[in-house]
Amino acid sequence: MNKKKIINDPVYGFINIPSEIVFDLISHPYFQRLRYIKQLGMTHLVYPGALHTRFHHALGAMHLMSLALEILKSKGQAISREEEEAATIAILLHDIGHGPFSHALEHTLVNGIHHESISMLIMEKLNVEFGGRLTMAINIFKGDYPKKFLPQLVSGQLDLDRMDYLNRDSFFTGVSEGVISFDRIIKMFNVLDGELVIEEKGIYSIENFLIARRLMYWQVYLHKTVVAGEYLLVRILERAKELSGRGEMLFATPSLQHFLKNDVNKEEFFQNEVHLQAFSKLDDQDIFTSVKVWRDHHDPILSQLCTMFISRNLYKVEISSEAPDPERVQKLKEKIAESLKLSTQEVGYFVFTDQIENRAYNAGSGNINILMKNNTIIDIAKASDLSNLESLDKTVTKHILCYPRMI
Repeated sequence: MNKKKIINDPVYGFINIPSEIVFDLISHPYFQRLRYIKQLGMTHLVYPGALHTRFHHALGAMHLMSLALEILKSKGQAISREEEEAATIAILLHDIGHGPFSHALEHTLVNGIHHESISMLIMEKLNVEFGGRLTMAINIFKGDYPKKFLPQLVSGQLDLDRMDYLNRDSFFTGVSEGVISFDRIIKMFNVLDGELVIEEKGIYSIENFLIARRLMYWQVYLHKTVVAGEYLLVRILERAKELSGRGEMLFATPSLQHFLKNDVNKEEFFQNEVHLQAFSKLDDQDIFTSVKVWRDHHDPILSQLCTMFISRNLYKVEISSEAPDPERVQKLKEKIAESLKLSTQEVGYFVFTDQIENRAYNAGSGNINILMKNNTIIDIAKASDLSNLESLDKTVTKHILCYPRMI
């Protein structure tokens, strides 16, 4: 069978599958699951075109890795065939542990476990299956490889993961502020003392990349309607878990049922194979099908939340720099509790506050270093003449207040 396939990608055109092992990994059920997990969770509620998947994104990031490695080799970097394959596999599998609906459910189904840890676990399982051929890829993924620039391409301030999702998400949402000149940035890649650097000519493209990232966060990822949809889904699953914990039998696919019935923490997840088996069968469809059925559940809270979700009658969300007035929050709770006949505890499903954060550049964590013409290195925030670039290094925290629209 010919495994040197090409895939037609709407963002980059034709993408090559570079080797047999990459083809076999893409064909694996663990990876195929990503076809059924949307890259942007609830964002299609605001931008109807945002229906692309984590499968698309992983292939796109893999394509950018092949471009980056070609550029670095052309500039005299010694990268062996094995390293090239390992870096390609590391970026291909970087999101393989993602659960349904983007980040919204990361702490609802499994307590306190990040998708990166699940990706690591799945990669280790695949390594056993593939006779140890993923060992170098795992080391690169963990950042545990002597040629530091390889892990930096997979995970860093200017990694190919971010480069693809900004490109792809702006393409599918139609938000032109997210457009970055990825090809120029990649052409400016170089290596000094084993670390990834950007040649001085690339400064403006990097400035654009960081500003695009910030704008995409406020305009797309943290758009208040997207936030409303994500919180609503989290509350639905919290209620479903609470009812299951009381012994109620809820309709759910076997894999979702597993996480509704069992309170799985991080330790248990890694110790018992059964949890990963259930998780690896979960995708957006399990969740959405259940939500549709739960609309008719006899529990008024679950039914109301699911009806709101399906009919896109989402929470009203207020985002501000100041914390909401506690007195006003209390009044909202009383009003909703009275109109929906809820107890003080139950009203927390409908009225609540939280915080969201946005930080476009984290100078302390794997800086973006600019290689100047005199062969010295300087951080992008210092090299740039844009006064607002240093402000991108600050974490912006905003307060949110959610409540139903019936008020």
